[in-house]
Amino acid sequence: MKNLLTDLKTRVLSDIEGAESLEALESIRVKYLGKKGELTSILRGMGKLSAEERPIIGLLANEVRDEIETQMAEKRESIGEARLAKIIEEEELDVTANLSEVRVGSRNPLNRTMEELEELFRSMGFSVVDGPEIDTVDNNFTFLNFPENHPSIEMSDTFYIDEKHLLRTHTSPVQVRYMMSHKPPIRMVSAGRTFRFDDVDDTHSPMFHQIEGLVVDEGVSMANLIDTLDLFVKALFGEDMKTRFRPHNFPFTEPSAEVDVSCFDCKGEGCPKCNFTGWSMELLGCGMVHPNVLSMCGIDPEKYTGFAFGMGIDRITMVKYGIDNIRLLYDNDKRFLQQF
Repeated sequence: MKNLLTDLKTRVLSDIEGAESLEALESIRVKYLGKKGELTSILRGMGKLSAEERPIIGLLANEVRDEIETQMAEKRESIGEARLAKIIEEEELDVTANLSEVRVGSRNPLNRTMEELEELFRSMGFSVVDGPEIDTVDNNFTFLNFPENHPSIEMSDTFYIDEKHLLRTHTSPVQVRYMMSHKPPIRMVSAGRTFRFDDVDDTHSPMFHQIEGLVVDEGVSMANLIDTLDLFVKALFGEDMKTRFRPHNFPFTEPSAEVDVSCFDCKGEGCPKCNFTGWSMELLGCGMVHPNVLSMCGIDPEKYTGFAFGMGIDRITMVKYGIDNIRLLYDNDKRFLQQF
């Protein structure tokens, strides 16, 4: 067995010397030192040795293993140094690169519009509040007075995580959370991503952005809502812009309305862009907070009233910057973003 170990040592060291890669070195280790390796097989036969031979052969085997492992470590380091030297030789770092060619990214107009809206409402005395994008079905529908048979609750319209949780379909759950944790007077807005099942086209996306506002206090009326939104539209689009309120129906407000703004091109005079009506698209939805919503959120509807409104930030961005395809807001194409 002594001769077997000596012969094995000679062969292993020769193979290590000839190895040219870490992969080849690993193959040598497995061949000789692995569970089924040659050295392991030799050591399994030590049980057949006499009591006098066993410690001598054991000491020799340990010496052989130690020398093999030492040589493998040195070879591994040598191969690594050679690989690094080759990389350094073949690769170049041009420290004379023209820094003027480095292009800095541009902020997405969607983010710009969202920040502008938040700052505008902040200047009007509103608090900016954030909330989770995954929320409960109760916060998203039940506490907002949605009837059980409302189409939005169907799985074909909403992305459900499980029976009790979903991707929020609007930012209204943030209003619910705020009313449950704060007492009136309340004046807040929340902006963020929302999700609804929708086919992608020039003006629709299953992910979009909303900003919604809420005011709750004693004596709040529809007149306060109209004046607030009229001030908002003028501050955002210009003093010459007008608003038009049309009756509508939302589960969480009563009465409810949709708001149109005057045409951005003709400013209400009438042109081909607005079909000579003087009015542009519907900008937002609004209304007086339904008493049921106040009650479910722990606010006395006999003492307090409030109004709420919500609008799509994507739509406002497209109008503000003359963008005709919502996909452009999400592509992160530098050629598009650099225009803004």
